Amino acid sequence: MRSTANCTITNLSENTMNQHADQQFLEFIIKALVDNPDQVKVARSVDEMGVLLTLEVAAADMGKIIGRQGNTAKSIRTLLRVVGMKNNSRVNLKINEPEGGLKSQPQSQGPSAAEKATKSVDEAMADLKID
Repeated sequence: MRSTANCTITNLSENTMNQHADQQFLEFIIKALVDNPDQVKVARSVDEMGVLLTLEVAAADMGKIIGRQGNTAKSIRTLLRVVGMKNNSRVNLKINEPEGGLKSQPQSQGPSAAEKATKSVDEAMADLKID
């Protein structure tokens, strides 16, 4: 079993020689969680705030990355902070909403629930004829 783990780590480092440890770590974890590992993309940028890793996954895999109440995403961020501390850097994770996700879908053109409630209250007041 030990040799299998060493082979995996060796293959991981050979395939991504030009990537940093935090980026390799994130890709390894995310690809293990999702159904479409070939659609995982991690971009790394460094600025005065530290390292920013931007993650893009398939729309179908978004729920697996976020988890219930965001617990999986919080755990991944915690692990990245530990990796960052080991390398004397602050690592942050940004998860991009995929195309076709909930936020990118157009809103319905009908009146909102608040507008409907306001109209029904106004109509009720008019029906009561209270001045």
